[in-house]
Amino acid sequence: MSTVDLIRQRLTELQPLQLDIEDESALHAGHAGAAGGGGHYRMHIVSAAFVGLNTVARHRLIYAALGELMRTKIHALSIDARTPPE
Repeated sequence: MSTVDLIRQRLTELQPLQLDIEDESALHAGHAGAAGGGGHYRMHIVSAAFVGLNTVARHRLIYAALGELMRTKIHALSIDARTPPE
């Protein structure tokens, strides 16, 4: 299973209405994080789970859902997390 698939699977608990994930690892070839096996990803996620949460709290919710992937398979993650009305 690819890392993008693993990310998508982990984030199902947030019941995203929209989830777009781009693997940008190839753009960072030669980067120290890439050498260690961690990829670079960009994510756009829309979920009602973010209602009432500020940006930091939204990111923490995502990091908690991703768990050990943040320490193993993901070196860098750019997040755009929004609520449905946003």
